Amino acid sequence: MKKQALVTATLCALAFCSALTSCHSEKKTVIKVGINAPITGDIPKVGEGTKYAAELWLEDVNKAGGIEVGGIKHPVELVVEDSESKAESAVKASTKMITQDDVMIIIGPQASKEAIPAGDVANNYETPMISPWSTNPDTTANRPYVFRACFLDPFQGPVLADFISEEFKFSKAAVLYDVASDYPKGLAEFFKKSWEEKHGAGSVVAYESFTTKDTDFSSQLTKIIRSGAEVLFTPQYYNEVALIVQQAKALGWTGPIVGSDSWGSAETAQLCGKACSGQFFSTHYAAAGAQGATKAFIDRYKAKYGYVPDDVAALTWDALGLAQKAVESSGKLTGKIKDDRKAVRNALAQIKDFDGITGRMTFSGTGDPKKCAVIVKISDKGEYEFYKSICPK
Repeated sequence: MKKQALVTATLCALAFCSALTSCHSEKKTVIKVGINAPITGDIPKVGEGTKYAAELWLEDVNKAGGIEVGGIKHPVELVVEDSESKAESAVKASTKMITQDDVMIIIGPQASKEAIPAGDVANNYETPMISPWSTNPDTTANRPYVFRACFLDPFQGPVLADFISEEFKFSKAAVLYDVASDYPKGLAEFFKKSWEEKHGAGSVVAYESFTTKDTDFSSQLTKIIRSGAEVLFTPQYYNEVALIVQQAKALGWTGPIVGSDSWGSAETAQLCGKACSGQFFSTHYAAAGAQGATKAFIDRYKAKYGYVPDDVAALTWDALGLAQKAVESSGKLTGKIKDDRKAVRNALAQIKDFDGITGRMTFSGTGDPKKCAVIVKISDKGEYEFYKSICPK
């Protein structure tokens, strides 16, 4: 009898403990966030900014005790993979993070040449992905699991054509771009189309190309100078911009050289020096004169890493903010990775009026946010000064 009473008491105690556990200590899911970035390769500064912004974000998440979903705070881990600035490496990195590391969401790749093929992987595995910096339409086209934190080239191209036309009153333009890279090739085409719609067929009087890793642009620039072009548009990355601008000026080019958001790295002004002073480019935010949350991020980043964050870092911060918002709004994490990924993707698609440090974003049925562009002027000190904002019509 005593033995039976003891067993009964033990069972009651276990039941009581079980009830307490279910009420006060729900099972926590480790939220793994993948970072697919070019830590090495042609544009390592892009990878550095991505990684640094992610580290700052994780600091805040850890201080808060994790990400809260349905009243439970879940721990967060970053899984960082190097895309090496190569399409095949970006694909390999995303595949590994999805199939081996069980990430819930991926941030990156950044450049379109990596983001387009990696986006195919993410979509096929039904894993949400946010590219902070890829502006090529193909990154998200027909891919319900792929999103971005930036505007698109079909918007950026006309913005630049309109800006140059209104600012300088020019009617003859030249374009110099990398034909082997998705981003510059696509943006060059959108710019040319928009420019010729405004100024007539043939108003892009020189349309010159080169191939990735070329360093001598004298032949193309000589043709551009002889063409009678009044402005040169070159949508290239920081490692090429300095060479192009410096060589153009050495050959006698005196007109403005205008760039795109790929100019946004701090390395552009540092490598280019005085040759880039006074030039304009379109981008996602302007560090000089920033206020509020944007200034707070810049000050914190600079204090820790020693330099002003570029647009890649700022967009990565916003992409992680979007990811966190989606996870928080997903309802409840089940621990079943496929179900949780789907819930996060659905929540991400519903985000409205997200106030990022690079601007307000709203998603309306696609992975492309409605968002404004910023025109920046490079000062004599190499700072990126806000010049004007241009929003979708």
